Amino acid sequence: MALYEYSALYEYGDPAAPVLICVHGYPDNARLWEPVATRLADHFRVITYDVRGAGNSDHPRPRSAYRLERLEEDFRAVLDEVSPDRPVQVLAHDWGSIQAWHFVTSDRLRGRIASYVSISGPSLDHAGHFLRTRARRRPDELIRQLLHSWYVFYFHLPRIPERGWRKGWAHRVFGRLERVAGGIESAPGERSVADYVNGLELYRANVLPRLLSPRVRRTDVPVLAVSPDGDAFVTMPLQTDIARWAPNLSVQVVRGGHWLPRNDPGLVARLTLEHTRRVAGWRV
Repeated sequence: MALYEYSALYEYGDPAAPVLICVHGYPDNARLWEPVATRLADHFRVITYDVRGAGNSDHPRPRSAYRLERLEEDFRAVLDEVSPDRPVQVLAHDWGSIQAWHFVTSDRLRGRIASYVSISGPSLDHAGHFLRTRARRRPDELIRQLLHSWYVFYFHLPRIPERGWRKGWAHRVFGRLERVAGGIESAPGERSVADYVNGLELYRANVLPRLLSPRVRRTDVPVLAVSPDGDAFVTMPLQTDIARWAPNLSVQVVRGGHWLPRNDPGLVARLTLEHTRRVAGWRV
């Protein structure tokens, strides 16, 4: 159903059950979560939504429209629509996790998130502090993460990334990376060219400002950080060395590549359910 100006919203499960909101990353849309949502529909009212620029949501053109603060406004509108009076559980992947870290560390959303499962996506502010610390103490880990993150620099180039997605050669390159990273290629029609092109602004609007001037962002929300051991884009230390920012932290290292929700939705569903039962105090 259409939610408001920017988001398309999708729902699974019992409307009276506890709410679980799933936030997808780049270059996915809400369809990423279908296999996970159907497995959790007996336990949650599962809500997925197309992040702005993806799927059936609006595709604003200004780069400033993709800043984390604007994405937080979208998420808050989702909360107000589906669970205005009760805190929700959050499950996120990739850029969805980057966003959700911003949400769980936001004073404006304090008390509205009961638990958080993060897969393959760090807080950009935490990443900025991580890079500074590793530069002083563990330059080997810094170099390893920079090598994993080469594509971030590519996405900042003018016009070339857009041309690559529209012409098709970038799909072949990144499709091969998905397979190398332990992933599988998307089903036909799962992603559109617009998903690839519009989502580039997520990187351009947020990455450099946050890495160069990271803020102090902490949360007391119970967090489960799921780190696939074959992730080709986010190294394990960047995903898991975050206890100073999230003291109520659990870490789960699993077998698999970056696109865990697509490749092993059963595992993602199980970890999410176990985390919620363990820390949220709900019978789900």
